[in-house]
Amino acid sequence: AVFWERCNELQDIERIMAQIERGEARIQRRISIKKALDAKIARYKAPFHQLRIQYGTNKGKNYTEEEDRFLICMLHKMGFDKENVYEELRQCVRNAPQFRFDWFIKSRTAMEFQRRCNTLISLIEKENMEIEEKERAEKKKRGAKVTASQKRKADLAAENSGKKDAKKVKS
Repeated sequence: AVFWERCNELQDIERIMAQIERGEARIQRRISIKKALDAKIARYKAPFHQLRIQYGTNKGKNYTEEEDRFLICMLHKMGFDKENVYEELRQCVRNAPQFRFDWFIKSRTAMEFQRRCNTLISLIEKENMEIEEKERAEKKKRGAKVTASQKRKADLAAENSGKKDAKKVKS
């Protein structure tokens, strides 16, 4: 509170404010990544076996879908925002029985896992955005259908009341 009250007294306030904004942006990015991972994992009962990643046109030839699935699930399980999460991920891969004879993935470094996970996270975020857009479009369609059906009901009600009024006049 005191900082914000007296920040104008500082000489290099622009640099400090830019640094604060970068830090805030980094925090927001972590939150959005965590939400994306949570949403992806929540769609499956058994994500370690069922999780599918939509690669698009550029899947790459190095990592298999099983390896990518394991990386995403373990990253979610261990917590994306831990300090040395990729080193722990490397140890998990080395100890995982399904990769016992997979020398390619066992020989990857923490930096390579970080790069691969960032690629997978961007694919997941893109997939989540597409799903959200489809849901919005469906809501708009449903909203349009509801209003059209409500209009029809209102028209029918008006016609019926008009017929009742006509009967009253004849009587």
